[in-house]
Amino acid sequence: MKLRETRLFPPAQWFAEYRAGWLRHDVIAGVTLAAYAIPVSLAYAALAGLPPQVGVYGYMLGGLGYALLGSSRQLAVGPTSAISLMIAATVGALAGGDYVRYAQIASLAAFTVAALCLIAWIFRLSMLVRLISDSILVGFKAGAGLTIIMTQLPSLFGVAGGGRHFFDRLIMLVGQLHGIHWIVLAVGLVAVLLLLFGERALPGRPVGLAVVILSILVATALGLPALGVPVTGEIPKGLPSLAMPTFGLLDFDELFPLAAGILLLAYVEGVSAARSFAAKHGYVLDVRQEFLGLGAANLAVSLGHGYPVAGGLSQSAVNDQAGAKTPLALVICSLTLAICLLFLTGLLTNLPKAVLAAIVFTAVYKLVDVAALKRMWRISRIDFFAAAIALVSVLLLGILQGILLAALASIFLLLARASQPNIAFLGRVRGTGRYADSARNPDVEPLAGIIAFRPEASLLYINAETVLDAVLARLAAAPDTRLVVCGLSSSPFIDLAGARMLHDLHDELAARGIAFQIVGARGQVRDVLQADGLADKTDSANWTRRMDSLLGDLKAG
Repeated sequence: MKLRETRLFPPAQWFAEYRAGWLRHDVIAGVTLAAYAIPVSLAYAALAGLPPQVGVYGYMLGGLGYALLGSSRQLAVGPTSAISLMIAATVGALAGGDYVRYAQIASLAAFTVAALCLIAWIFRLSMLVRLISDSILVGFKAGAGLTIIMTQLPSLFGVAGGGRHFFDRLIMLVGQLHGIHWIVLAVGLVAVLLLLFGERALPGRPVGLAVVILSILVATALGLPALGVPVTGEIPKGLPSLAMPTFGLLDFDELFPLAAGILLLAYVEGVSAARSFAAKHGYVLDVRQEFLGLGAANLAVSLGHGYPVAGGLSQSAVNDQAGAKTPLALVICSLTLAICLLFLTGLLTNLPKAVLAAIVFTAVYKLVDVAALKRMWRISRIDFFAAAIALVSVLLLGILQGILLAALASIFLLLARASQPNIAFLGRVRGTGRYADSARNPDVEPLAGIIAFRPEASLLYINAETVLDAVLARLAAAPDTRLVVCGLSSSPFIDLAGARMLHDLHDELAARGIAFQIVGARGQVRDVLQADGLADKTDSANWTRRMDSLLGDLKAG
Protein backbone atom coordinates (compact mmCIF):
# COMPACT_ATOMS: atom_id res chain seq x y z
CA MET A 1 0.00 0.00 0.00
CA LYS A 2 2.87 2.33 0.85
CA LEU A 3 4.47 1.70 -2.55
CA ARG A 4 1.21 2.50 -4.34
CA GLU A 5 0.83 5.76 -2.38
CA THR A 6 4.41 6.68 -3.24
CA ARG A 7 3.77 6.11 -6.93
CA LEU A 8 0.59 8.22 -6.90
CA PHE A 9 2.20 10.96 -4.80
CA PRO A 10 5.89 11.17 -5.85
CA PRO A 11 6.82 13.86 -3.24
CA ALA A 12 6.37 11.14 -0.61
CA GLN A 13 9.39 9.40 -2.11
CA TRP A 14 11.74 12.23 -2.97
CA PHE A 15 10.96 14.16 0.21
CA ALA A 16 11.73 11.08 2.31
CA GLU A 17 15.09 10.80 0.53
CA TYR A 18 15.81 14.54 0.69
CA ARG A 19 19.26 15.61 1.87
CA ALA A 20 20.02 18.90 3.57
CA GLY A 21 22.75 19.61 1.04
CA TRP A 22 20.24 19.58 -1.81
CA LEU A 23 18.33 22.61 -0.53
CA ARG A 24 20.93 25.12 -1.70
CA HIS A 25 20.95 23.57 -5.18
CA ASP A 26 17.15 23.59 -5.43
CA VAL A 27 16.91 27.20 -4.30
CA ILE A 28 19.53 28.35 -6.81
CA ALA A 29 17.87 26.32 -9.58
CA GLY A 30 14.42 27.70 -8.72
CA VAL A 31 15.56 31.33 -8.79
CA THR A 32 17.54 30.73 -12.00
CA LEU A 33 14.55 29.08 -13.63
CA ALA A 34 12.36 32.03 -12.65
CA ALA A 35 14.88 34.41 -14.20
CA TYR A 36 14.72 32.36 -17.39
CA ALA A 37 10.93 32.03 -17.24
CA ILE A 38 10.06 35.72 -16.98
CA PRO A 39 11.20 36.83 -20.45
CA VAL A 40 10.27 33.53 -22.11
CA SER A 41 6.78 33.42 -20.59
CA LEU A 42 6.12 37.01 -21.66
CA ALA A 43 7.24 36.16 -25.19
CA TYR A 44 5.21 32.95 -25.42
CA ALA A 45 2.08 34.64 -24.10
CA ALA A 46 2.43 37.24 -26.84
CA LEU A 47 2.90 34.40 -29.35
CA ALA A 48 -0.32 32.82 -28.05
CA GLY A 49 -2.18 36.13 -28.42
CA LEU A 50 -2.76 36.50 -24.68
CA PRO A 51 -1.78 39.16 -22.09
CA PRO A 52 1.87 38.86 -20.99
CA GLN A 53 1.07 38.05 -17.36
CA VAL A 54 -0.80 34.92 -18.49
CA GLY A 55 2.52 33.39 -19.53
CA VAL A 56 3.93 33.97 -16.05
CA TYR A 57 0.81 32.36 -14.56
CA GLY A 58 1.61 29.27 -16.65
CA TYR A 59 5.07 28.85 -15.16
CA MET A 60 3.97 29.69 -11.62
CA LEU A 61 0.86 27.49 -11.40
CA GLY A 62 2.00 24.79 -13.84
CA GLY A 63 5.20 24.25 -11.86
CA LEU A 64 3.27 23.86 -8.60
CA GLY A 65 0.87 21.36 -10.15
CA TYR A 66 3.62 19.27 -11.70
CA ALA A 67 5.72 19.29 -8.50
CA LEU A 68 2.73 17.72 -6.75
CA LEU A 69 2.20 14.71 -9.03
CA GLY A 70 5.02 14.57 -11.62
CA SER A 71 7.66 11.83 -11.44
CA SER A 72 10.59 13.72 -13.02
CA ARG A 73 12.93 15.58 -10.67
CA GLN A 74 14.32 18.01 -13.26
CA LEU A 75 11.47 18.58 -15.73
CA ALA A 76 10.30 22.21 -15.80
CA VAL A 77 6.71 22.91 -16.86
CA GLY A 78 5.39 26.06 -18.47
CA PRO A 79 4.20 27.56 -21.76
CA THR A 80 5.99 26.21 -24.84
CA SER A 81 6.46 27.73 -28.25
CA ALA A 82 4.57 25.03 -30.15
CA ILE A 83 1.55 25.02 -27.82
CA SER A 84 1.49 28.83 -27.81
CA LEU A 85 1.35 28.90 -31.59
CA MET A 86 -1.27 26.13 -31.59
CA ILE A 87 -3.46 28.26 -29.31
CA ALA A 88 -2.99 31.34 -31.51
CA ALA A 89 -3.77 29.46 -34.71
CA THR A 90 -6.83 27.59 -33.41
CA VAL A 91 -8.50 29.62 -30.67
CA GLY A 92 -8.66 32.80 -32.77
CA ALA A 93 -11.05 31.17 -35.23
CA LEU A 94 -13.12 29.66 -32.40
CA ALA A 95 -13.40 32.95 -30.50
CA GLY A 96 -14.79 34.90 -33.46
CA GLY A 97 -12.85 38.08 -32.62
CA ASP A 98 -14.08 38.26 -29.02
CA TYR A 99 -10.99 38.86 -26.85
CA VAL A 100 -12.66 37.78 -23.59
CA ARG A 101 -13.99 34.63 -25.20
CA TYR A 102 -10.49 33.99 -26.60
CA ALA A 103 -8.95 33.94 -23.11
CA GLN A 104 -11.81 31.82 -21.75
CA ILE A 105 -11.39 29.21 -24.49
CA ALA A 106 -7.64 29.06 -23.85
CA SER A 107 -8.30 28.32 -20.15
CA LEU A 108 -11.00 25.80 -21.05
CA ALA A 109 -8.49 24.05 -23.33
CA ALA A 110 -6.10 23.68 -20.37
CA PHE A 111 -8.90 22.20 -18.24
CA THR A 112 -9.82 19.77 -21.03
CA VAL A 113 -6.19 18.69 -21.37
CA ALA A 114 -6.21 17.96 -17.62
CA ALA A 115 -9.37 15.86 -18.00
CA LEU A 116 -7.90 13.93 -20.92
CA CYS A 117 -4.75 13.31 -18.87
CA LEU A 118 -6.83 11.69 -16.14
CA ILE A 119 -8.62 9.50 -18.71
CA ALA A 120 -5.29 8.55 -20.30
CA TRP A 121 -3.91 7.63 -16.86
CA ILE A 122 -6.93 5.49 -16.01
CA PHE A 123 -6.73 3.59 -19.29
CA ARG A 124 -2.91 3.38 -19.25
CA LEU A 125 -2.47 5.18 -22.57
CA SER A 126 1.26 5.81 -22.14
CA MET A 127 1.63 4.21 -25.56
CA LEU A 128 0.90 7.73 -26.83
CA VAL A 129 4.61 8.40 -26.48
CA ARG A 130 5.20 5.78 -29.18
CA LEU A 131 2.72 7.23 -31.67
CA ILE A 132 5.30 9.69 -32.95
CA SER A 133 8.62 8.24 -34.04
CA ASP A 134 11.88 10.10 -33.59
CA SER A 135 12.03 10.86 -37.30
CA ILE A 136 8.50 12.27 -37.31
CA LEU A 137 9.34 14.36 -34.23
CA VAL A 138 12.43 15.81 -35.93
CA GLY A 139 10.34 16.89 -38.93
CA PHE A 140 7.54 18.23 -36.76
CA LYS A 141 9.93 20.29 -34.62
CA ALA A 142 11.61 21.70 -37.72
CA GLY A 143 8.26 22.71 -39.18
CA ALA A 144 7.13 24.19 -35.87
CA GLY A 145 10.40 26.08 -35.51
CA LEU A 146 10.17 27.60 -38.99
CA THR A 147 6.51 28.50 -38.46
CA ILE A 148 7.20 30.17 -35.12
CA ILE A 149 10.17 32.09 -36.53
CA MET A 150 7.97 33.33 -39.37
CA THR A 151 5.38 34.59 -36.90
CA GLN A 152 8.06 36.61 -35.08
CA LEU A 153 9.77 38.18 -38.08
CA PRO A 154 7.11 40.92 -38.50
CA SER A 155 7.75 42.03 -34.90
CA LEU A 156 11.49 42.11 -35.59
CA PHE A 157 11.00 44.19 -38.76
CA GLY A 158 8.33 46.43 -37.26
CA VAL A 159 5.65 45.53 -39.84
CA ALA A 160 2.10 44.21 -39.48
CA GLY A 161 2.63 40.71 -40.86
CA GLY A 162 -0.37 38.37 -41.19
CA GLY A 163 -1.29 35.19 -43.02
CA ARG A 164 -2.71 31.78 -42.16
CA HIS A 165 0.26 29.46 -42.69
CA PHE A 166 4.01 29.63 -43.26
CA PHE A 167 4.01 30.37 -46.97
CA ASP A 168 1.14 32.83 -46.71
CA ARG A 169 2.98 34.68 -43.95
CA LEU A 170 6.18 34.67 -46.01
CA ILE A 171 4.46 36.23 -49.01
CA MET A 172 2.82 38.92 -46.87
CA LEU A 173 6.09 39.69 -45.10
CA VAL A 174 7.95 40.15 -48.36
CA GLY A 175 5.23 42.50 -49.54
CA GLN A 176 5.62 44.64 -46.40
CA LEU A 177 9.41 44.95 -46.34
CA HIS A 178 9.26 48.44 -47.83
CA GLY A 179 7.72 49.63 -44.54
CA ILE A 180 10.47 48.36 -42.22
CA HIS A 181 10.76 50.31 -38.96
CA TRP A 182 14.53 50.58 -38.76
CA ILE A 183 14.70 51.38 -35.05
CA VAL A 184 12.60 48.31 -34.25
CA LEU A 185 14.81 46.18 -36.50
CA ALA A 186 17.97 47.52 -34.81
CA VAL A 187 16.57 46.75 -31.34
CA GLY A 188 15.56 43.25 -32.39
CA LEU A 189 18.87 42.42 -34.11
CA VAL A 190 20.94 43.66 -31.18
CA ALA A 191 18.80 41.54 -28.83
CA VAL A 192 19.26 38.47 -31.04
CA LEU A 193 23.03 38.95 -31.15
CA LEU A 194 23.27 39.44 -27.38
CA LEU A 195 21.13 36.35 -26.73
CA LEU A 196 23.17 34.19 -29.12
CA PHE A 197 26.43 35.43 -27.66
CA GLY A 198 25.23 34.85 -24.12
CA GLU A 199 24.01 31.37 -25.03
CA ARG A 200 27.53 30.40 -26.10
CA ALA A 201 29.59 32.40 -23.61
CA LEU A 202 27.39 31.98 -20.52
CA PRO A 203 25.49 28.68 -20.82
CA GLY A 204 22.93 28.08 -18.08
CA ARG A 205 22.91 31.75 -16.99
CA PRO A 206 19.77 33.97 -17.15
CA VAL A 207 21.00 35.84 -20.23
CA GLY A 208 17.44 36.46 -21.39
CA LEU A 209 16.60 38.32 -18.19
CA ALA A 210 19.74 40.44 -18.52
CA VAL A 211 18.80 41.37 -22.11
CA VAL A 212 15.28 42.26 -20.97
CA ILE A 213 16.60 44.54 -18.21
CA LEU A 214 19.10 46.19 -20.58
CA SER A 215 16.45 46.75 -23.24
CA ILE A 216 14.06 48.34 -20.73
CA LEU A 217 16.80 50.70 -19.52
CA VAL A 218 17.74 51.68 -23.09
CA ALA A 219 14.09 52.09 -24.19
CA THR A 220 13.36 54.30 -21.18
CA ALA A 221 16.52 56.36 -21.49
CA LEU A 222 16.17 56.97 -25.24
CA GLY A 223 12.40 57.35 -25.24
CA LEU A 224 11.91 54.56 -27.77
CA PRO A 225 8.12 54.27 -27.19
CA ALA A 226 7.74 57.89 -28.38
CA LEU A 227 9.68 56.94 -31.54
CA GLY A 228 7.11 54.31 -32.46
CA VAL A 229 8.79 51.26 -30.95
CA PRO A 230 6.03 48.92 -29.65
CA VAL A 231 6.35 47.98 -25.96
CA THR A 232 4.45 45.63 -23.68
CA GLY A 233 2.74 48.43 -21.76
CA GLU A 234 1.42 48.14 -18.25
CA ILE A 235 1.19 44.62 -16.86
CA PRO A 236 -1.43 44.08 -14.13
CA LYS A 237 0.06 43.66 -10.67
CA GLY A 238 -0.93 40.81 -8.39
CA LEU A 239 -1.55 37.09 -8.35
CA PRO A 240 -4.19 35.42 -10.53
CA SER A 241 -7.63 34.89 -9.07
CA LEU A 242 -8.63 31.24 -8.95
CA ALA A 243 -11.91 30.11 -10.51
CA MET A 244 -13.28 27.30 -12.65
CA PRO A 245 -13.06 27.98 -16.40
CA THR A 246 -16.21 28.94 -18.27
CA PHE A 247 -17.93 25.84 -19.66
CA GLY A 248 -20.27 25.60 -22.64
CA LEU A 249 -18.19 27.90 -24.86
CA LEU A 250 -17.58 25.24 -27.50
CA ASP A 251 -19.10 22.03 -28.74
CA PHE A 252 -17.21 18.83 -28.02
CA ASP A 253 -16.17 18.35 -31.66
CA GLU A 254 -14.59 21.83 -31.61
CA LEU A 255 -12.75 21.50 -28.30
CA PHE A 256 -11.60 17.87 -28.41
CA PRO A 257 -9.24 18.07 -31.45
CA LEU A 258 -7.44 21.06 -29.91
CA ALA A 259 -7.08 19.45 -26.47
CA ALA A 260 -6.11 16.06 -27.91
CA GLY A 261 -3.46 17.62 -30.15
CA ILE A 262 -2.03 19.59 -27.22
CA LEU A 263 -2.00 16.48 -25.01
CA LEU A 264 -0.22 14.41 -27.64
CA LEU A 265 2.40 17.09 -28.25
CA ALA A 266 2.84 17.93 -24.55
CA TYR A 267 3.12 14.31 -23.45
CA VAL A 268 5.55 13.25 -26.16
CA GLU A 269 7.79 16.29 -25.68
CA GLY A 270 7.61 16.16 -21.87
CA VAL A 271 8.30 12.44 -21.52
CA SER A 272 11.13 12.60 -24.06
CA ALA A 273 12.82 15.36 -22.06
CA ALA A 274 12.09 13.75 -18.68
CA ARG A 275 13.53 10.40 -19.78
CA SER A 276 16.83 12.01 -20.73
CA PHE A 277 17.19 13.62 -17.29
CA ALA A 278 16.11 10.44 -15.47
CA ALA A 279 18.80 8.48 -17.32
CA LYS A 280 21.38 11.17 -16.55
CA HIS A 281 20.66 11.18 -12.80
CA GLY A 282 19.99 7.46 -12.38
CA TYR A 283 16.35 7.21 -11.34
CA VAL A 284 13.30 5.59 -12.94
CA LEU A 285 10.69 7.73 -14.71
CA ASP A 286 7.08 6.56 -14.40
CA VAL A 287 5.68 7.39 -17.84
CA ARG A 288 2.13 6.63 -16.71
CA GLN A 289 2.47 8.95 -13.69
CA GLU A 290 3.48 11.72 -16.10
CA PHE A 291 -0.16 11.91 -17.18
CA LEU A 292 -1.08 12.90 -13.63
CA GLY A 293 1.78 15.40 -13.44
CA LEU A 294 0.82 17.00 -16.74
CA GLY A 295 -2.86 16.93 -15.78
CA ALA A 296 -2.23 18.58 -12.41
CA ALA A 297 -0.16 21.30 -14.08
CA ASN A 298 -2.88 22.09 -16.62
CA LEU A 299 -5.65 21.95 -14.02
CA ALA A 300 -3.81 24.49 -11.87
CA VAL A 301 -3.21 26.73 -14.88
CA SER A 302 -6.84 26.54 -15.99
CA LEU A 303 -8.01 27.61 -12.52
CA GLY A 304 -5.70 30.62 -12.77
CA HIS A 305 -7.04 31.71 -16.19
CA GLY A 306 -3.93 30.50 -18.03
CA TYR A 307 -3.51 28.37 -21.15
CA PRO A 308 -2.10 24.83 -21.64
CA VAL A 309 1.43 24.09 -20.44
CA ALA A 310 3.92 21.27 -20.92
CA GLY A 311 7.37 20.14 -19.93
CA GLY A 312 9.97 21.48 -22.34
CA LEU A 313 13.58 20.55 -23.01
CA SER A 314 14.99 24.09 -22.99
CA GLN A 315 13.56 25.19 -19.63
CA SER A 316 14.31 21.78 -18.12
CA ALA A 317 17.91 22.05 -19.31
CA VAL A 318 18.15 25.42 -17.50
CA ASN A 319 16.71 23.82 -14.37
CA ASP A 320 19.11 20.89 -14.55
CA GLN A 321 22.20 22.97 -15.33
CA ALA A 322 21.40 25.22 -12.39
CA GLY A 323 21.61 22.16 -10.11
CA ALA A 324 18.00 21.11 -9.46
CA LYS A 325 17.85 17.94 -7.36
CA THR A 326 14.08 17.63 -6.85
CA PRO A 327 10.78 19.28 -7.88
CA LEU A 328 11.24 21.60 -4.91
CA ALA A 329 13.10 23.78 -7.43
CA LEU A 330 9.76 24.28 -9.25
CA VAL A 331 8.15 25.41 -5.99
CA ILE A 332 10.97 27.92 -5.41
CA CYS A 333 10.54 29.13 -9.00
CA SER A 334 6.80 29.63 -8.45
CA LEU A 335 7.38 31.59 -5.23
CA THR A 336 9.92 33.81 -7.01
CA LEU A 337 7.48 34.48 -9.85
CA ALA A 338 4.74 35.30 -7.33
CA ILE A 339 6.99 37.94 -5.76
CA CYS A 340 7.67 39.39 -9.22
CA LEU A 341 3.95 39.56 -9.99
CA LEU A 342 3.26 41.33 -6.71
CA PHE A 343 6.03 43.91 -6.77
CA LEU A 344 7.96 44.10 -10.07
CA THR A 345 5.48 44.20 -12.96
CA GLY A 346 5.74 48.00 -13.24
CA LEU A 347 9.36 47.64 -14.33
CA LEU A 348 8.31 45.79 -17.52
CA THR A 349 6.20 48.59 -19.01
CA ASN A 350 8.84 49.76 -21.52
CA LEU A 351 9.97 46.31 -22.62
CA PRO A 352 10.18 46.44 -26.47
CA LYS A 353 8.12 43.74 -28.18
CA ALA A 354 10.98 43.25 -30.63
CA VAL A 355 13.04 41.90 -27.71
CA LEU A 356 10.30 39.36 -26.94
CA ALA A 357 10.36 38.32 -30.61
CA ALA A 358 14.15 37.94 -30.36
CA ILE A 359 13.74 35.73 -27.27
CA VAL A 360 11.28 33.47 -29.11
CA PHE A 361 13.57 33.36 -32.15
CA THR A 362 16.64 32.29 -30.17
CA ALA A 363 14.56 29.79 -28.18
CA VAL A 364 13.21 27.93 -31.22
CA TYR A 365 15.80 28.16 -34.00
CA LYS A 366 17.48 24.97 -32.74
CA LEU A 367 14.26 23.09 -33.44
CA VAL A 368 15.34 23.12 -37.10
CA ASP A 369 17.86 20.29 -36.77
CA VAL A 370 19.50 20.23 -40.20
CA ALA A 371 22.17 17.78 -39.02
CA ALA A 372 19.53 15.22 -38.01
CA LEU A 373 17.78 15.55 -41.37
CA LYS A 374 21.08 15.03 -43.21
CA ARG A 375 21.81 11.96 -41.09
CA MET A 376 18.40 10.49 -41.93
CA TRP A 377 18.98 11.08 -45.64
CA ARG A 378 22.30 9.26 -45.39
CA ILE A 379 21.17 6.33 -43.23
CA SER A 380 17.43 5.77 -43.78
CA ARG A 381 15.51 7.40 -46.61
CA ILE A 382 12.16 6.19 -45.28
CA ASP A 383 12.81 8.04 -42.01
CA PHE A 384 13.85 11.13 -43.95
CA PHE A 385 10.66 11.12 -46.00
CA ALA A 386 8.60 10.62 -42.84
CA ALA A 387 10.30 13.67 -41.31
CA ALA A 388 9.72 15.62 -44.52
CA ILE A 389 6.01 14.77 -44.44
CA ALA A 390 5.74 16.07 -40.87
CA LEU A 391 7.71 19.23 -41.71
CA VAL A 392 5.66 20.11 -44.78
CA SER A 393 2.35 19.31 -43.07
CA VAL A 394 3.15 21.77 -40.27
CA LEU A 395 4.19 24.47 -42.75
CA LEU A 396 1.06 24.04 -44.86
CA LEU A 397 -1.59 23.08 -42.31
CA GLY A 398 -0.39 24.55 -39.02
CA ILE A 399 0.75 23.18 -35.66
CA LEU A 400 -2.45 21.37 -34.59
CA GLN A 401 -3.15 19.68 -37.90
CA GLY A 402 0.56 19.02 -38.28
CA ILE A 403 0.90 17.12 -34.99
CA LEU A 404 -2.21 15.04 -35.71
CA LEU A 405 -1.01 14.26 -39.22
CA ALA A 406 2.43 13.42 -37.78
CA ALA A 407 0.82 10.87 -35.45
CA LEU A 408 -1.03 9.29 -38.37
CA ALA A 409 2.16 9.31 -40.43
CA SER A 410 3.95 7.47 -37.61
CA ILE A 411 1.29 4.76 -37.61
CA PHE A 412 1.35 4.37 -41.38
CA LEU A 413 5.16 4.31 -41.33
CA LEU A 414 5.06 1.49 -38.79
CA LEU A 415 2.56 -0.43 -40.92
CA ALA A 416 4.61 0.16 -44.07
CA ARG A 417 7.72 -1.21 -42.41
CA ALA A 418 5.88 -4.20 -40.97
CA SER A 419 4.33 -4.99 -44.38
CA GLN A 420 7.75 -5.47 -45.98
CA PRO A 421 9.71 -7.75 -43.63
CA ASN A 422 13.07 -9.17 -44.54
CA ILE A 423 12.66 -12.77 -45.68
CA ALA A 424 15.92 -14.66 -45.30
CA PHE A 425 16.42 -17.49 -47.79
CA LEU A 426 19.14 -19.65 -46.28
CA GLY A 427 22.24 -21.29 -47.67
CA ARG A 428 25.07 -23.24 -46.00
CA VAL A 429 28.17 -21.33 -44.93
CA ARG A 430 31.03 -23.06 -46.74
CA GLY A 431 33.07 -25.43 -44.60
CA THR A 432 30.72 -25.21 -41.63
CA GLY A 433 27.45 -26.62 -40.38
CA ARG A 434 25.90 -23.18 -40.10
CA TYR A 435 23.31 -21.54 -42.34
CA ALA A 436 22.92 -17.86 -43.22
CA ASP A 437 20.85 -15.44 -45.29
CA SER A 438 22.02 -15.84 -48.90
CA ALA A 439 21.19 -12.19 -49.69
CA ARG A 440 23.62 -10.97 -47.01
CA ASN A 441 26.16 -13.73 -47.58
CA PRO A 442 26.39 -14.31 -51.34
CA ASP A 443 29.14 -16.96 -50.99
CA VAL A 444 26.92 -19.47 -49.12
CA GLU A 445 26.27 -22.83 -50.74
CA PRO A 446 22.73 -23.28 -52.14
CA LEU A 447 20.66 -26.13 -50.72
CA ALA A 448 19.99 -28.63 -53.51
CA GLY A 449 16.26 -29.32 -53.79
CA ILE A 450 15.44 -27.35 -50.62
CA ILE A 451 14.09 -23.85 -50.08
CA ALA A 452 14.63 -22.75 -46.49
CA PHE A 453 13.24 -19.35 -45.53
CA ARG A 454 12.92 -17.38 -42.32
CA PRO A 455 10.52 -14.38 -42.06
CA GLU A 456 12.25 -11.88 -39.78
CA ALA A 457 9.05 -10.42 -38.34
CA SER A 458 5.76 -11.48 -36.82
CA LEU A 459 3.39 -12.99 -39.40
CA LEU A 460 0.43 -10.61 -39.55
CA TYR A 461 -2.33 -9.65 -41.93
CA ILE A 462 -0.26 -6.76 -43.26
CA ASN A 463 2.71 -8.89 -44.37
CA ALA A 464 1.40 -12.44 -44.83
CA GLU A 465 0.77 -11.96 -48.55
CA THR A 466 4.24 -10.45 -49.01
CA VAL A 467 5.85 -13.53 -47.44
CA LEU A 468 3.76 -15.91 -49.54
CA ASP A 469 4.55 -14.08 -52.78
CA ALA A 470 8.27 -14.10 -52.01
CA VAL A 471 8.31 -17.85 -51.36
CA LEU A 472 6.28 -18.64 -54.47
CA ALA A 473 8.59 -16.44 -56.56
CA ARG A 474 11.62 -18.33 -55.22
CA LEU A 475 9.84 -21.61 -55.89
CA ALA A 476 9.18 -20.60 -59.51
CA ALA A 477 12.90 -20.02 -59.95
CA ALA A 478 13.75 -23.46 -58.52
CA PRO A 479 11.52 -26.05 -60.25
CA ASP A 480 13.51 -29.01 -58.83
CA THR A 481 12.49 -28.18 -55.23
CA ARG A 482 11.48 -31.19 -53.15
CA LEU A 483 11.15 -29.59 -49.73
CA VAL A 484 10.27 -26.13 -48.35
CA VAL A 485 11.23 -25.33 -44.76
CA CYS A 486 9.76 -22.34 -42.92
CA GLY A 487 11.71 -21.15 -39.87
CA LEU A 488 9.66 -19.15 -37.37
CA SER A 489 12.37 -18.49 -34.78
CA SER A 490 12.31 -14.77 -35.69
CA SER A 491 8.50 -14.54 -35.62
CA PRO A 492 7.35 -13.89 -32.03
CA PHE A 493 3.67 -13.49 -32.97
CA ILE A 494 1.26 -14.80 -35.60
CA ASP A 495 -2.36 -13.86 -36.27
CA LEU A 496 -5.06 -15.75 -38.18
CA ALA A 497 -4.02 -14.20 -41.49
CA GLY A 498 -0.46 -15.43 -40.93
CA ALA A 499 -1.73 -18.93 -40.11
CA ARG A 500 -3.99 -18.84 -43.19
CA MET A 501 -0.96 -17.96 -45.30
CA LEU A 502 0.87 -21.06 -44.03
CA HIS A 503 -2.19 -23.16 -44.86
CA ASP A 504 -2.26 -21.72 -48.38
CA LEU A 505 1.47 -22.34 -48.82
CA HIS A 506 1.10 -25.92 -47.63
CA ASP A 507 -1.81 -26.56 -50.01
CA GLU A 508 0.06 -25.03 -52.95
CA LEU A 509 3.15 -27.12 -52.22
CA ALA A 510 1.10 -30.29 -51.71
CA ALA A 511 -0.53 -29.77 -55.11
CA ARG A 512 2.98 -29.75 -56.62
CA GLY A 513 4.13 -32.78 -54.63
CA ILE A 514 6.51 -30.75 -52.46
CA ALA A 515 6.92 -31.42 -48.74
CA PHE A 516 6.50 -28.59 -46.24
CA GLN A 517 8.10 -28.35 -42.80
CA ILE A 518 7.81 -25.71 -40.04
CA VAL A 519 10.61 -25.32 -37.51
CA GLY A 520 11.56 -22.89 -34.75
CA ALA A 521 7.99 -22.15 -33.61
CA ARG A 522 7.77 -20.97 -30.00
CA GLY A 523 5.13 -19.93 -27.47
CA GLN A 524 2.13 -18.11 -28.93
CA VAL A 525 3.08 -19.01 -32.50
CA ARG A 526 3.03 -22.73 -31.72
CA ASP A 527 -0.29 -22.39 -29.87
CA VAL A 528 -1.96 -20.65 -32.83
CA LEU A 529 -0.63 -23.18 -35.34
CA GLN A 530 -1.82 -26.04 -33.15
CA ALA A 531 -5.30 -24.53 -32.70
CA ASP A 532 -5.62 -23.73 -36.41
CA GLY A 533 -5.05 -27.32 -37.53
CA LEU A 534 -1.58 -27.06 -39.04
CA ALA A 535 -0.54 -30.00 -36.87
CA ASP A 536 -2.64 -32.18 -39.17
CA LYS A 537 -0.70 -30.99 -42.21
CA THR A 538 2.85 -30.74 -40.89
CA ASP A 539 4.98 -32.60 -38.39
CA SER A 540 4.25 -30.65 -35.18
CA ALA A 541 6.86 -32.71 -33.32
CA ASN A 542 9.53 -30.84 -35.28
CA TRP A 543 8.11 -27.33 -34.82
CA THR A 544 10.54 -26.51 -32.01
CA ARG A 545 13.63 -27.78 -33.86
CA ARG A 546 16.18 -25.25 -35.00
CA MET A 547 16.56 -24.52 -38.68
CA ASP A 548 20.27 -25.37 -38.79
CA SER A 549 19.67 -28.63 -36.92
CA LEU A 550 17.04 -29.77 -39.40
CA LEU A 551 19.03 -28.73 -42.46
CA GLY A 552 22.16 -30.35 -41.06
CA ASP A 553 20.28 -33.64 -40.60
CA LEU A 554 18.83 -33.43 -44.12
CA LYS A 555 22.26 -32.76 -45.63
CA ALA A 556 23.79 -35.62 -43.67
CA GLY A 557 20.95 -37.87 -44.76
